[in-house]
Amino acid sequence: MYRRKHRQRMTLTALAVLVVPLAAACGSEEAGAGSDTAGAQQPVTGVRWSIDGLTVDGTARRAPDGAHLTLDDSGRAEGSYGCNTFSADAAVDGDRITLSDTAATEMGCDDMSMDVELALSRTLSGSALKAEVDDERLTLTTESGDTVRLSRAEDSPLYGTRWTVTTPAVDQRAHLTFDRREGTVSGRLGCNHVNADATVRDGHITLGAPALTRMMCEDSLMDGEKALTKLFNGTVDYAIDGRTLTLTSENGTSVQAVAER
Repeated sequence: MYRRKHRQRMTLTALAVLVVPLAAACGSEEAGAGSDTAGAQQPVTGVRWSIDGLTVDGTARRAPDGAHLTLDDSGRAEGSYGCNTFSADAAVDGDRITLSDTAATEMGCDDMSMDVELALSRTLSGSALKAEVDDERLTLTTESGDTVRLSRAEDSPLYGTRWTVTTPAVDQRAHLTFDRREGTVSGRLGCNHVNADATVRDGHITLGAPALTRMMCEDSLMDGEKALTKLFNGTVDYAIDGRTLTLTSENGTSVQAVAER
């Protein structure tokens, strides 16, 4: 569930994009006329940014897989800290951006992920952030000097990508890889390895009966594995958003996975 707070819409400046101010362009007309300003304005809104890492109190840390941020032109932000998703109001003023009234899910994750998520959520929502865009990269800096590093995220290909399952209650060792030439999917469901036919067409994947190894593991691994096997022997819808793959079966089972870096 979302933690809901009182929301108050913040007034946005009339900017469709966030740009890095150029001192040369502000200094004189000659500077602007004599330089190539094609890269001066680079959009930040409408772009899915993958959160690569952050530096807090001088300590650099890698962001969890799947962490991302998207800002739209209507003054909203949404994304993921890695495990939990969030949404917020987004106010843009020149090269400053402020996220406020943040609401986030409350899923339990492993302690290391939660520690990084907490640092990331505090950094993004604590104060106005200075935005600097350099080609495909975005850096957000707090007033105290902490930074969040992001890069423009392209959709990962379905085929050939090792998709690590992130759905809660499923072991983190679970992963799937789709092979276009062989028409198969293979990987690990937590305890046992799996292989099955996989036919992809029009946003659907028809999965055959799974061929599984026969190892026995502790109950928690087997429970997560049973949930994943419900995807097989039927048709699932699939969607890729950046580095996140969502598989939804006809029986309502939904599984998310992220592309390994």
